[in-house]
Amino acid sequence: MSKLVVFSLFGGDLNQGFAVVTAQLWHDNQFFKITGSLPAVPELNKLYRRWQLLYEAVHERLDSNQRIKVHSQDITNISVNDFDDVCHQLQAHINAWLKSESFQNIERQLRTLLSRDDEIRVIIETNIAFLHQLPWHLWDFFEDYPKAELALSSHEYASVQVVRNSSTVQVNILAILGNSFGIDIDKDRSLLQGLTDAQTTFLVEPTRKELDEQLWNQDWDILFFAGHSASIADGEFGKIYINQSESLTISQLKNALKTAITRGLKLAIFNSCDGIGLARNLADLNIPQMIVMREGVPDFVAQEFLKNFLVAFADGKPFYLAVREARERLQGLENDFPCASWLPVICQNPTFEPLTWQELCGGWGDTETRGEVSTQSTISTTKTKSRISTRKCKLWTVLLSSVIVTLSTIGLRYLGLFEKLELQIFDQMLLLQPEEDLDPRLLVVEITEKDIQSRQETTQGLKSISDSTLAKLLNKLQKSQPRVIGLDIYRDFADTPNKSKPIQLSTELSKENVVVVCKGRDRKHDSQGVKPPKEVPEERQGFTDAIQDSDGIVRRQILMMAQEPSSPCTTPYSLSLQLAARYLFYENIKPDLNEDDVQFGSKVFKRLKPGRSGAYQQGVDLGGIQILVHYRNADYQRVSLEDVLNNKVNLDLFKDKVVLIGVTANTISDTWSTPYSAAQQPYQETPGIFIQAQMVSQILSAVLDERPILGVLPFWCDILWIWGWSSVSGLIVWRVRRSLLNKGCAMFAIVIILYGVCAIAEGGALPNAQRARYANALWAAPFASIALFKQGVWLPFIPSAFVVVISGVVVLFVQRRQEFPTLLEGSVQNPPKLDQTR
Repeated sequence: MSKLVVFSLFGGDLNQGFAVVTAQLWHDNQFFKITGSLPAVPELNKLYRRWQLLYEAVHERLDSNQRIKVHSQDITNISVNDFDDVCHQLQAHINAWLKSESFQNIERQLRTLLSRDDEIRVIIETNIAFLHQLPWHLWDFFEDYPKAELALSSHEYASVQVVRNSSTVQVNILAILGNSFGIDIDKDRSLLQGLTDAQTTFLVEPTRKELDEQLWNQDWDILFFAGHSASIADGEFGKIYINQSESLTISQLKNALKTAITRGLKLAIFNSCDGIGLARNLADLNIPQMIVMREGVPDFVAQEFLKNFLVAFADGKPFYLAVREARERLQGLENDFPCASWLPVICQNPTFEPLTWQELCGGWGDTETRGEVSTQSTISTTKTKSRISTRKCKLWTVLLSSVIVTLSTIGLRYLGLFEKLELQIFDQMLLLQPEEDLDPRLLVVEITEKDIQSRQETTQGLKSISDSTLAKLLNKLQKSQPRVIGLDIYRDFADTPNKSKPIQLSTELSKENVVVVCKGRDRKHDSQGVKPPKEVPEERQGFTDAIQDSDGIVRRQILMMAQEPSSPCTTPYSLSLQLAARYLFYENIKPDLNEDDVQFGSKVFKRLKPGRSGAYQQGVDLGGIQILVHYRNADYQRVSLEDVLNNKVNLDLFKDKVVLIGVTANTISDTWSTPYSAAQQPYQETPGIFIQAQMVSQILSAVLDERPILGVLPFWCDILWIWGWSSVSGLIVWRVRRSLLNKGCAMFAIVIILYGVCAIAEGGALPNAQRARYANALWAAPFASIALFKQGVWLPFIPSAFVVVISGVVVLFVQRRQEFPTLLEGSVQNPPKLDQTR
């Protein structure tokens, strides 16, 4: 936010000095008032008058057709060097005056309150016309503060209550093209026609009646004048030449202008000569802001200032900085047009905040076509559709580019270019989710390395424990009446039978609540497979085939799949589905198994469809009925084999539970990478038994706890989602009125918001309590109640972020390509002429 410094110079003049000078600083609701004084400096008046005469004479000499006339004083034998000397003397006198000891209290305190990077509006408030004419910008203060700019103000002003009759998103400009004798104001017209979000009505050499009617009958944001003008009575009054025969003072348009100001007129630009008198008269009507020229202005200087100001202002620069930039760029013309950068000046009503182009676009205006004008009138209305600089990009171009970017991104995604990044972001968002409570329905009996080593049993083949030990474990567990026991240990061959043992494994495996595992044959990864124990029928078998993504992480589970004819494992059902179905049978919930989904009651587990499911595009095996694994950020109740056999565990703990038996020993290679593996130091894989527990818990929680099932959007929704973010990015970049850095920040902000939305959506698969806590942690509690975020959806973050950036860049490129093409061409084809001054 800018800082405002107002210098008030009253009760004196250059001959007497100013006994009291006040400087008032406003910033962030803070106010400082500093007092001082300025001594008499009568020679400054004489020096400036000499500078004025030499300025006119130099321009007269540079061009015999110059319209600035030399005053009656006889100025002869002048040279540019003489003029430069006077310029330096004037600058030195102004700085010496403002460095006087009586003024230093003000300057020193201001410099302690201001920093070099501050945006500062400096207003000189006085009722003395001559002080308005002085080139205050020559003060060294403006060299030390590169974001400071000067404005002039009258000593009396008031705010205005604005009442608009209509509203629009366009800037309404009334452009008066007055007497153009000897000058080229068509360039001004083309500059205004290059504005977008603007409706410009041109009055070409109008009559007083035509101008008055336009001011009365329409709502205007900007009043623009190009042509000839002058100040009279030592700058006390000003007049404009509206056509070849008429001139008007501000007082002659007073009522119409007052009405226009109360209806929202915010800025007047007089791109014409000697405008201080005009500014003083118009300030009496309390117009918010004006830009005028201090002295006579060459035609080309006026055109260049207007071009550079409109480019900077429409590109989002603050009003004061846009004026300073446009003014300072005129210095490059001073070989041909001395003191060109001294001419433009702002006149400000201090009760108004400086406007921005964006505020003008979002302000009031007339949405209808300006009044129908008689063919006999010289009024012509031009509705512009393209913006100077970055604003010339049209809405349809933004939308079309977003469609092209979206379709290109969908194609790249189909080829798998985003898969790795999408999977990594999926994991990252999963890791953000809060810890959950243990699932009380599951209990894991783990066979640890200690269990294996301590028993030292003789087994046939590569098994963790002997058949007799496993039989004892199953027999002991059965006494506690678990609902179902899942044996996640391959038993594709048995130990040598020992009839002397009272408990036989075959007997225990024959129990109806025991489900065993096998592994299907896979030509690519496992050409043999693993057969189940022969004592167990197919209806109590479940496969444990795991699906790893390209990075080796398990993110999907297979509920059902058809086995190859030669596979030793013939069951079409996974271990997790078998265990969950048998547990739910006791809840009177039976499965409905279909080709594309598995249904328990009202809960439907829809398969990931091959070729177009989230990040899984072309080339990813999505055979069978696969769903995403939503890992619980929690451990599972577990006991060791040794503790169970040695009666260290209360058997009631197993009652009515799903009991899984599996190996966690390091010597048995049954560990897998999960999204949580990389988050642990060192990298730690998860035993397969716990992944099976995750899968069973996911099914039971969805059916019994109404927990959402993590899924993906349909393919067409993916396209709409990505296109939506592409359009949002393009439109925001198109509308941002700031610098390239601000546009980049806007894109960055969109990506951050997008990430939060995707994280909340993925967290929708959490239970209600955890979902609310998760949303609060992301500062997104209001979004947690939105239906989308209650379902648990894996949204396409990477493709969406990609289109946000690419769409923004494309819009920037289009804007830069369209930046002032006609104006630049005109500058080349029509070099400046030194014979035209306004």
